[in-house]
Amino acid sequence: ALGKGSDLEKAFATAALVYNNSADPEGKLSKAETKNLLQTQFGGFIRGQENKPKYQEIISTLDEELENKIDFEDFMILLVSLTLMSDLLQEIKNMKTTK
Repeated sequence: ALGKGSDLEKAFATAALVYNNSADPEGKLSKAETKNLLQTQFGGFIRGQENKPKYQEIISTLDEELENKIDFEDFMILLVSLTLMSDLLQEIKNMKTTK
């Protein structure tokens, strides 16, 4: 759908597609499914974060209240939160691109 979209548009479209492929018919994920999706699809950003208090807080909320489900908006907030605290983000910031 975004064949001619910008890189950023394609990135968000990919995130939406990955989420939708895992979501239930109501468009939601259980917290356990959300945790698994983050670990399998976002490992590069969360690797090495396990000892950070904010990471532990985010992940612990996924282990609580099993009946609550995550919608796409909440999922994207999790992605942004995990990205902002990631060591990988700092590595990316330190890189210079040449075009």
